[in-house]
Amino acid sequence: MAATIPNSAFFKELKAAEPFFVLAGPNVIESEHHCMKMARQIKSVTDELGLKLVFKSSFDKANRTSIKSFRGPGMEEGLKILERVKVTYDLPIVTDVHESSQCEAVGRVADIVQIPAFLCRQTDLLVAAAKTGRVVNIKKGQMCSSSVMANSADKVRSSGNPNVMVCERGTMFGYNDLVVDPRNLEWMREANSPVVADITHSLQQPAGKKLEGGGVASGGLRELIPCVARTCVAVGVDGIFMEVHDNPLEAPVDGPTQWPLRNLKSLLEELIAIGRVTKGKQRFDIDLTPVLEDF
Repeated sequence: MAATIPNSAFFKELKAAEPFFVLAGPNVIESEHHCMKMARQIKSVTDELGLKLVFKSSFDKANRTSIKSFRGPGMEEGLKILERVKVTYDLPIVTDVHESSQCEAVGRVADIVQIPAFLCRQTDLLVAAAKTGRVVNIKKGQMCSSSVMANSADKVRSSGNPNVMVCERGTMFGYNDLVVDPRNLEWMREANSPVVADITHSLQQPAGKKLEGGGVASGGLRELIPCVARTCVAVGVDGIFMEVHDNPLEAPVDGPTQWPLRNLKSLLEELIAIGRVTKGKQRFDIDLTPVLEDF
C-alpha cells in the first residue's frame, strides 16, 4: 500500500480559487528571455484581475506530428528556465511529462505535473507522477470518453496522492478536428477532482497545416477561443488552461490556437463576469415522476 500524501496547501488554494484559477503561458519554451517576458506580463494581468495564476510552458513537445517540428530546449535546460520564472516572479509552475523517468526531476521544479492527453491511460506514468507528491493534472485523451478520467484519477490516488485534477481538451471529431462537448465538463466530476478546461488545445486541428519544405503543423480556430471559454466557465469549471503568446503568428508551435497576449485581459474580464454569475457546480436532483405519469 502506497504511503498517503496529504492534500497540499497549494491544491487547497486551487480548489478555493474564485471564480476559477488560470494555467497560462506559451505552448513551449522558446528562449529564457521570451519565457521570462511572458511570465511577467501574464502575471501582471492576473494580479490586476485577482486571479490565481500557474505559469505553463513545455520544455519538450514530444508528440509532434513531424520529426521536423520544433520541440523546445529539452528537460535539463527547460527546467532551469522554469525554475528561474518560479523564483523571479513567485509563480507556481505547470509543465508536461512524457516518460516516467522525467517525473522526479520535473517534480522538483513544477507545482503541477501535467499528463498529456495521449498518455492519460499510461499507468506507469501516472504512478510516477503521483509519487512526486505534486498536483497531477491529467488531460483527457482526444479518443477517450469522460468516464476514463475517473479511472486515471484513481490511479494517482491509489498511489497515495490525492492531489489530482482532470482536464477537458476536446474530443476527436472525424479527421484532424476536435469538438468540445460541454456535457463532459459535468461528467468528468465523477472523477471527484477539480475540473479544468483547456480552451486553446480544444480548438486545435491536428496536422491540419502543411509547411513549406515538408512537414506539417497543427492548425486551429483561434477565433472560437472566447466561445469555448464562455461555455466552460458558464458550466462551472474550476480552472482555465490557455496558451498565450505575444505574437501567435510567429510562434514555432501551435500558433493558430495560442491566444494573443494583448487580448488576454479583456477575455479574462468577460470570463470573470460570467463566473461570478454562475459556477454551475450544483447538481440538481430532478423528480421526473409527474412527467413520466403523463405518458
